[in-house]
Amino acid sequence: MMAVAKNAMEIFKVLEKSNCRECGEKTCLAFAGAVFCGTRRINECPRANSAVLAQFTSTSDERSSQENDLETYIVELKKQAMQVDFAKTAARIGAQVHGEMLQVKILGKLFGIRKNGSFSTDLHLIPWVVIPLLHYVLNCKGVKVSGQWVSYRELPGGKEKYALFKKQGEDVLRQLADRYAGFFDDVLHMFEGRAVEKQYEADVSVVLQLFPLVPIMICYWKPDEGLASSLYIFFDKSAGDNIGAESAFSLGTGLVQMLKKLATHHGF
Repeated sequence: MMAVAKNAMEIFKVLEKSNCRECGEKTCLAFAGAVFCGTRRINECPRANSAVLAQFTSTSDERSSQENDLETYIVELKKQAMQVDFAKTAARIGAQVHGEMLQVKILGKLFGIRKNGSFSTDLHLIPWVVIPLLHYVLNCKGVKVSGQWVSYRELPGGKEKYALFKKQGEDVLRQLADRYAGFFDDVLHMFEGRAVEKQYEADVSVVLQLFPLVPIMICYWKPDEGLASSLYIFFDKSAGDNIGAESAFSLGTGLVQMLKKLATHHGF
C-alpha cells in the first residue's frame, strides 16, 4: 500500500502545474487539495504520468487506503492518549475530568475520552476533529491565550500552506457569508461563539473556541461600492505552541467545509 501524502503540496509538486483545467478544477493546486481531502483521485488528472499514478495510487481503492491509514493513525494516537494522567492533562489543556473520562470542549460541545480509548460525544467522529483533538491532548503546551491575533501564515510552519488554507478555508467562508443573510448569527448560535468589538475595522468580528486554549477570530468586510468582500481567519498567537500549524489547518478548513455542507443542505 502506498503511503498517504502528508499534505496537498506533496501531491501538487508532482503534477504538471499547467492549470489546464481538464480535470474540472481551476488550478493544479486546487486539484491537489481535492485529492488530499479525498474528494478526487489522482488518476482523474488526465496529464498525470505513470510514475505519479504509481506514487499515489495503490492496487486497492485510493480513498479506502487513505481512510484505513487514517484509522490506523487514530488508533495509535488513542493508545498514547490512554496512557496520560487525565488530571494533569486536564489542568494543562483547560479540560476537565468527569469520573474516568477526560472532557474537552470543542466548539461548545463536550468531547469525552475514556481510559479504554472510547469516545463520548454528540459530534461526528471525523478525522478533522479527532486527530487534532488527540494531538491537542498529547502535545498542547498549555500556553495561556495571549489576546494577540495572527494569521495562519504567521504561525510557525503556516507560511508554506497559507495559499491552500486561504483557498479551502477563508475563500469558502467568505462566499458563504456573502450568500447567506444572518450567516454569522447562525454560526454563533450553533457553536457558542461570541461577537467581539470590531477588529481591524471589519464589519463583523466573531470568536469561536475550537479547543479550550485555541480560539479563532473571523473578520468579515462586506462588499462596498464596487469592492469585493473580504474575510480572514485569525488564530491566537499561542496556537503555535498549543496545536501547531498542521492541526490549525485541519481544524480551520474542516470547520469551513462542515459549514459549507450545512449551508448547502439546510441553508441555515
